[in-house]
Amino acid sequence: MATTATEAAKAAPAEQANGNANGEQKTRHSEVGHKSLLKSDDLYQYILDTSVYPREPESMKELREITAKHPWNLMTTTADEGQTLNKLNNLIGAKKTRKTGEDTGYSLLATALALPEDGTILAMDINRENYELGLPCIEKAGVAHKIDFREGPALPVLDDLVADEKNHGSFDFVFVDADKDNYLNYHERLMQLVRVGGLIGYDNTLWNGSVVLPDDAPMRKYIRFYRDFVLVLNKALAADERVEICQLPVGDGVTLCRRVK
Repeated sequence: MATTATEAAKAAPAEQANGNANGEQKTRHSEVGHKSLLKSDDLYQYILDTSVYPREPESMKELREITAKHPWNLMTTTADEGQTLNKLNNLIGAKKTRKTGEDTGYSLLATALALPEDGTILAMDINRENYELGLPCIEKAGVAHKIDFREGPALPVLDDLVADEKNHGSFDFVFVDADKDNYLNYHERLMQLVRVGGLIGYDNTLWNGSVVLPDDAPMRKYIRFYRDFVLVLNKALAADERVEICQLPVGDGVTLCRRVK
């Protein structure tokens, strides 16, 4: 595996950088953890080497390396994004949290490590197998007891939580990295579950940079399919007076929503 973003880019086939005959856009990076939107691979590697990797807990490093061998490794949270999630939970003193979309659990572990000993995470994903791939690292880190993992679609679980008024305003932090076509459905439910002053984070809100591409630009099929959903979400969040928002160009774009009403 390439050890730097630059080496990864050089190792990738030429069509990976330039697209293929089907007009599908290819990612610049082939190594997990290199989903950065920065134009300079060297600059992104500098950030990782200087500020991220030296402070990355051993359990997270081990899970990141395991995830790098997974067929869907590009779906994982990047190391710099994991660090951001960890610090956000630290800063707001989060105790009760929720995570939708796990992959192998890198961002889940980042969150769990930031919570106090009696902190909790309600984690949901449609694939338990991926979660269990990272579970040994989570257990080794001593935070497995904080996690309540539930396999299956998230909306039915959210509806059950909303139906019980004692859950209203009870969550400090929620991170959503799941089916983009349901982000607005998640948002309306989460606005009832997250406390005033709490945070909701939506992942992939710059969607591989496609949000600024013309409609006829070449792009991967799954990028094109979800692009309109991301664009609608971004407009809706910007107009939602119940939240203050902040767009972070970390990973594939993260939008933070602080509930104020």
